[in-house]
Amino acid sequence: QVQLLESGGGLVQAGGSLRLSCAASGSFFRTNTMSWYRQAPGKQRELVAVITSGGSTNYADSVKGRFTISRDNAKNTVYLQMTSLKPEDTAVYFCKCNVYRYGSGYVDYWGQGTQVTVSS
Repeated sequence: QVQLLESGGGLVQAGGSLRLSCAASGSFFRTNTMSWYRQAPGKQRELVAVITSGGSTNYADSVKGRFTISRDNAKNTVYLQMTSLKPEDTAVYFCKCNVYRYGSGYVDYWGQGTQVTVSS
């Protein structure tokens, strides 16, 4: 199996910063695309940022210029550096990791989610 362990969420004032981490562990050959999603109360889950195995990145328009996604392939870990946080960034943040498993091919796994709350 594959486990994703997220950390770094919390309460921060508007304008502040947080760094989320998501480490993948378990039985897989390698990680592929890694991404962050978020879900605010009463809203659908939305893609925040994605990074390919080669390091190419893409961001939701709402976070461009404020959030940075990065990864450490040696640690199978993806990060989300969030700056200039706004109250509307308040949500549960989930990481998703696409991994290659022998016998299964490429499979998506989700983290348990970490709460980010931005106060005004």
